[in-house]
Amino acid sequence: MKLWQKNTEVDKDIERFTTGKDREMDLYLAGYDVLGSMAHVRMLEQIGLILPEELPLLQQELREIYEQVQAGEFIIEPDVEDVHSQVELMLTRKLGDLGKKIHSGRSRNDQVLLDLRLFTRHKLEELLEAVHALFELLIKLSERYKKLMMPGYTHLQIAMPSSFGLWFGAYAESLVDDVQMLQAAFKICNRNPLGSAAGYGSSFPLNRTLTTELLGFEGLNYNVVYAQMGRGKMEKTTAYALASVAGTIAKLAYDACLFNSQNFGFITLPSEFTTGSSIMPHKKNPDVFELTRAKCNRLQQMPENIAAITQNLPSGYFRDYQLLKEIFLPAFDELLDCIKMTAASLERVRVNEHILDDPRYEYIFSVEEVNKRVLAGTPFREAYRQVGMEIEAGRFRADKNIKHSHEGSIGNLCNDKITARMEDLLSSFPFEHIHKALESLLDS
Repeated sequence: MKLWQKNTEVDKDIERFTTGKDREMDLYLAGYDVLGSMAHVRMLEQIGLILPEELPLLQQELREIYEQVQAGEFIIEPDVEDVHSQVELMLTRKLGDLGKKIHSGRSRNDQVLLDLRLFTRHKLEELLEAVHALFELLIKLSERYKKLMMPGYTHLQIAMPSSFGLWFGAYAESLVDDVQMLQAAFKICNRNPLGSAAGYGSSFPLNRTLTTELLGFEGLNYNVVYAQMGRGKMEKTTAYALASVAGTIAKLAYDACLFNSQNFGFITLPSEFTTGSSIMPHKKNPDVFELTRAKCNRLQQMPENIAAITQNLPSGYFRDYQLLKEIFLPAFDELLDCIKMTAASLERVRVNEHILDDPRYEYIFSVEEVNKRVLAGTPFREAYRQVGMEIEAGRFRADKNIKHSHEGSIGNLCNDKITARMEDLLSSFPFEHIHKALESLLDS
């Protein structure tokens, strides 16, 4: 029996088509659905829709369901439509008509809005921890190899001197901007939609401020129509933030594949992090970085995939939104896996300490020679012409003793400034407040 079903028996093919992958996807949301119900019944008791003696019974049963979810024992039964129906069914089996009271003042629409917010908030915390760990590794490697030179490229042509300190540090700073994107997504996510019901509120005297406090949200989506309009918007905003992280990881993975190749030879991956060929015994393929690149490129398409489903919908709820779960919910674990595999690979990468001994890289010092002559009084355009003519004539000889001192250059990486910016961003996330609120909710 469906929550909405009356006397009509639903066509089985229609049921299969409309349910789709909801039961599978809703397992991602099960624990958060229970937390939302625990806050909701506390509020219902406060406004008199649940009796004081009924509240402990509901709370205890919901707590037991939550423990089943945490233990991996929770299932959505084959004839049950979604996680909301399954939780209500389990309560009703144990508590009879009391279990049917929990839906007062809410709709499945605001339940799934809430579940998605709670899920996303938690997964953003996991993602931030992984990003921070990779950031710290990149800063460590940048400091370790800050004096080790390598060629820089433009147009895949040798260009100017660079260093491993710059290379590792560049990706560290890129992650700082990614965290700025995650912060924006988190702020949009961390607002409570519960109480918007089907998108038009309720005639019950709901205390939405109470559920906001119980669930540790920063505030409310006040306008109930806007709360429903947030479906899809929150996912797309978060998807852009995930795509930003994925873009950084994809570019790093591409560099690693390129630099690991024999034609470059800048880095070497440990043998156990590579795979072989079925016919070429010499091959050691960087499959981890290749798959990371592909997965992260796919993740960068997620905002467009979400927009393709939602961009022409008016206000109000539509079943189209159901398909967003299939795109959105698994994406966090895929990105987390890519970040962790990238960190594991970089932790054991070996760098070539003698790259610039190869004479093919001599011309990357041509700009240094131009600048040296400018500092000695030659106009820049004339110095440029002189060095260019010497290169054409085969008379150029590189001076590899260079000094870069400005902020963010080879000799002044500013890793301390980059780290301070990252720490400042991370400190703005109110995870401790959220943990305390949810612990209190579960213990009550």
